[in-house]
Amino acid sequence: MVSHIGRRKLLAALGGAAAAWPLAARAQQVSVVGFLGSASPETYSAFLTALRQGLSDAGLVELRNYRIEFRRAFDQFDRLPALAAELVGQKPAVIVTAGGLQPALAAKSATATIPIVFASVSDPVDLGLVVSLNRPGGNVTGVDALLRDVNAKRLELMRQMVPQAELIGVLANPARADARKVTGDIEAAARALGQKVTVAQAGSADEIDGAIAELVKQRIGALLIASDSLFSSQREKLAALAARNSMPSSFNIREFAVAGGLMSYGASLADSYRQAGFYAGRILKGERPADLPVVQPTNAIPDSMGFPWV
Repeated sequence: MVSHIGRRKLLAALGGAAAAWPLAARAQQVSVVGFLGSASPETYSAFLTALRQGLSDAGLVELRNYRIEFRRAFDQFDRLPALAAELVGQKPAVIVTAGGLQPALAAKSATATIPIVFASVSDPVDLGLVVSLNRPGGNVTGVDALLRDVNAKRLELMRQMVPQAELIGVLANPARADARKVTGDIEAAARALGQKVTVAQAGSADEIDGAIAELVKQRIGALLIASDSLFSSQREKLAALAARNSMPSSFNIREFAVAGGLMSYGASLADSYRQAGFYAGRILKGERPADLPVVQPTNAIPDSMGFPWV
């Protein structure tokens, strides 16, 4: 054991080396990664593993190089602006948003300087998040989930699976900032295919039962669930309702088919979170979001019904 006097002599002998210790300690400072999500922790449990994998791919270790500060809205989108402001107050080095467009918009409104990486947003240029896909500009970049782009294909696949369905029901969330575009795309695809569709809306978990009951009354032959973080968090409930009412159903993420839905077609959500984590790691290591192109999924993965994911 070194005595108090011995320690003073040791520090005096080390001289400049001792003075450098505070600098070394600061160099090892743990960065804060903010996480702004629209749903509950259960919704993101598997995807957070992918997010952490992306940070690891960038060469970072949790609690050594970074820690995650969470803010979640539990499907109450009106809470997102206040949660984003809280998160900005924690002075994170980067913010990752999860659960679609609303968290990304809330984060962008809360700060123009802290880097933001969105994990899954469709049409980020049209919606004003970035200037372009190749050169995002500003403090925002992320992963374009191509959610709207696959709706027409999902409708086509549903017609192939259930050709006898004269009327296909669509479940949509009116609280989405791009709700009209989402339903408009599906209705346009239906007209091109000569398929009749009817839209029911649910803006919260409590409204889902009523919306499904409305579609059942209209005697739909199949159910197309529009891409949305609310429906992702309620995928098990939706799969159970579809099964109970004998409605063949389709969603954009594989996890819905795993929960009991008929089929899924869409980009790998887990891979989107992994890429978001990788980008967050690159930003922590000094890169600028303005220089990181928005990623678009290109990998093809077979789902449980044998259809490709895009």
